[in-house]
Amino acid sequence: MNTEVSPTTTEPACFSTPQEAGLRIATLPFARIPHQSRLFLEYLADATALRRYYPNAVRFHHELAARAPEVLAAHKTDRAALCDALEEMNTRWGAGAETLRNIARLRAPASVAVVSGQQVGLFTGPLYTIYKALSAVKLAGCLTQRGTEAVPVFWMATEDHDWEEVQAAEFTACDGRLASTGMADALHREGSPVGGVTLDETANDTVQRLLDLLPTTEFLPDLETLLRDAYRPGRTYGEAFARLLTALVSRHGLILLDPLDARLKQLAAPLYAEAARRAPDIAAAVEARSRELERDGYHAQVHASPDAFPLFIHLDGSRRAITRRASDGRYQAKGAKDDESYTAEELGELAASDPERFSPNVTLRAVVQDYLLPSIAYFGGAAEVAYFAQTAEVYRLLDRPATPILHRASLTLVERRTGRTLERYNLQLADFFAGLDAVIARVVEEHLGAEQAHAFDHAEATVGGALAELGANLRRFDPTLADALAHGTQKIEHQLAGLRTRFHRAQMARDRAVHRQLERACAALYPEKTLQERHLNITSLLARHGRYCLDWIYDAIDLGSVEHQIVYL
Repeated sequence: MNTEVSPTTTEPACFSTPQEAGLRIATLPFARIPHQSRLFLEYLADATALRRYYPNAVRFHHELAARAPEVLAAHKTDRAALCDALEEMNTRWGAGAETLRNIARLRAPASVAVVSGQQVGLFTGPLYTIYKALSAVKLAGCLTQRGTEAVPVFWMATEDHDWEEVQAAEFTACDGRLASTGMADALHREGSPVGGVTLDETANDTVQRLLDLLPTTEFLPDLETLLRDAYRPGRTYGEAFARLLTALVSRHGLILLDPLDARLKQLAAPLYAEAARRAPDIAAAVEARSRELERDGYHAQVHASPDAFPLFIHLDGSRRAITRRASDGRYQAKGAKDDESYTAEELGELAASDPERFSPNVTLRAVVQDYLLPSIAYFGGAAEVAYFAQTAEVYRLLDRPATPILHRASLTLVERRTGRTLERYNLQLADFFAGLDAVIARVVEEHLGAEQAHAFDHAEATVGGALAELGANLRRFDPTLADALAHGTQKIEHQLAGLRTRFHRAQMARDRAVHRQLERACAALYPEKTLQERHLNITSLLARHGRYCLDWIYDAIDLGSVEHQIVYL
């Protein structure tokens, strides 16, 4: 099969490259993938050209080591207290020796953290969650090898309250179609942090539905053991996520962090308080940055408002937004009584004394993360790259060094059965971007019904040529007749196009096996007209390949690439 573009060359000092692992990789520029923003594409092309929005951007990952002195000088959080909390929580989640060694290394004043994070999706959520985690692992190893002590940390977004975004998982069923399973709506109380949701007996039904739809293989019993242990009734949703992710990547030494932990809230209290006091300045700066981005032809990822407050407040078990009232400039939580309002200074005092009542909003979250951790870099997706252009202003106002964001590894994994379909019909991932119907049309015309397709081509060319010649003659004789012919020509072309589509369908009806192969390939590679990594869950691969697939993913990650990688398993 032809690769889509030549593979990139990894910077020599990095280890465990795709080439060394013997993986077959093709790459695809993001500019060829639908729905990519201009800001994201320009950031990938040269992040340093956008330093107006990303003040500490780097062109290459190995340049990050030069940031270590600034990061260490700005990190004032009590490392001992931080690492005590991390050690306790990771031990509780079943962390292995490598993770505990990394926590011990983080205690040293010269060590830094490579950070990534994601919402606590069901069964670890979409595949890109795993890609984020292993990107952080790989970069931490690279920096350490170069002489900068670095450990990988994964920030679990347990404070988010959008249950709909995390309650379901999609996977490839045994029949090759996209399927899903999800936790019950009733488990979550509207507005409450998803990480604190307590699982009940219905969790067993959710796991069973997954197991019933996945193919029966030698790897399924191990997967069932992992899932039954992690998503045991009585566990919180955050703990279930942590246990499963730990079990999958523990040997790589990944450190997990739950920001709902009361000890971490106490450590973050000074930043909470400062952000609260400076709320009007932060809101104004983010709004001004948003207008600046839009003036430059980019988009503002996060909605900005002059009345926004950088923290949520937790009341009656739910997380509520705080906004400034137009009437008197005081701040009030959503749904609170009219007489329950505060000045920014009063909220700052409350955040300092009782930080467990607060959590950061999207513009402050990364700053809190990098206040707690000596973060040398953060791995995020396209949307996070975009909103870092806005949050850089929050770093500036709170006198924090802005952390460079790197785009996490982006992969499409092509399993052998799908790969054989692609080879048989000379297809590539990009062919599916136009939709399944376009792929079917191409396969029919080039392979299954080439003779009939040629006949259509001949008819269209012959009829079109004859009508064009007639139209030219008529235009010299009577332009109104030529216009009438033009209208009639459009109808003829439409009829021929419709007949050609019916031919495609008729051919597929005769070749049902081919149709199923193409449907399965589309579901596997570009489900719901989106990249595989945004839909499929890791269980699809674990059921078919066991935990070996995690090694393939780790080996496939190329720190030197800013393109989408297509990995042939």
